[in-house]
Amino acid sequence: MPIGPVMLDIEGTMLTEADKQLLSHPLVGGLIYFSRNYESVEQISHLCSEVRKIRPEILIAVDQEGGRVQRFKDGFTRIPAMQQFLPLYRKQPSAALQLVEDCGWLMATELLSVGVDFSFAPVLDVDDHHCAVIANRSFSPDPEEVTALAGAFMAGMEAAGMATTGKHFPGHGSVVGDSHELLPVDERTMDEIQTHDLIPFKSLMNQLNAIMPAHIMFPQIDSQPVGFSSHWIKRILRKQLGFDGVLFSDDLSMEAATIAGGYAERAEAALRAGCDVALVCNNRQGAQEIIDHLSALAQKDQGFAELIAQQNDRLPLMRAKKTWDAEELTSQERYQKTRTLLAAITQH
Repeated sequence: MPIGPVMLDIEGTMLTEADKQLLSHPLVGGLIYFSRNYESVEQISHLCSEVRKIRPEILIAVDQEGGRVQRFKDGFTRIPAMQQFLPLYRKQPSAALQLVEDCGWLMATELLSVGVDFSFAPVLDVDDHHCAVIANRSFSPDPEEVTALAGAFMAGMEAAGMATTGKHFPGHGSVVGDSHELLPVDERTMDEIQTHDLIPFKSLMNQLNAIMPAHIMFPQIDSQPVGFSSHWIKRILRKQLGFDGVLFSDDLSMEAATIAGGYAERAEAALRAGCDVALVCNNRQGAQEIIDHLSALAQKDQGFAELIAQQNDRLPLMRAKKTWDAEELTSQERYQKTRTLLAAITQH
């Protein structure tokens, strides 16, 4: 069965009958976990197995960036916020790049060992403290440093067998507003963006399997926020930059997404603009509205049905490419050494 264009969540640590019914819908192609879905390594492994009994082809994801964005904690290595690697990089760049690569590898192997396909990582935003919602989730306020460190992190993910997702295109680090709460507006020109925020995305394009566009308005470039803009997605990202990987919308439950209308309209707008997956979190009614609307639309609009089919051809790129045995993993020297070094960073 093809992978559907909707990614959504579930409420708890085990599947309800309502969850099973929803996950069985052919338009549902992805499941994203949150902290509420996690109790232990054993529990999340079992949950992933139960999900795949219903939909073997489904993509299972989580935000496991590190720092304040790490959904699985007890039983998993605590990953530092990415900017915590910066002091070491500026003193000992080679040692820092190796540690960051090992960190990406460790994060990925731990998730793969329990049945999760990928983490939405890394953050490629260029920031220090300008945007509160990004801040130390970013590797650095310097685009060249972001490129070097994120490239190392992705090399580790790739070696582990996990697909990479760069976010939040073309960069969330230069706006003050939090797109979870409002629609940020960035008045800069394209030249200004290209010489700053876009550098990591352009430089790392060949390492990226997926990109997540930001819910940000750039009125000097287009009248629509990036995630709903065919200009940004089809003309700039696909045509000019040549990106041919997967595009995930940012969460359609965020306040910034309401500019596109209700949940059904948001999902349709994101998919028509060029996103491959409509991500909707923490709103079951909204997810159901999206599924109902897209189902009806695909039946009456052949062009839309073909668009979805074409975009969904890319989604298998995000499947786990390796599996890891948890016990064997924890006995590896690379795993043990990396955990020790990361613990020293997170304690500071």
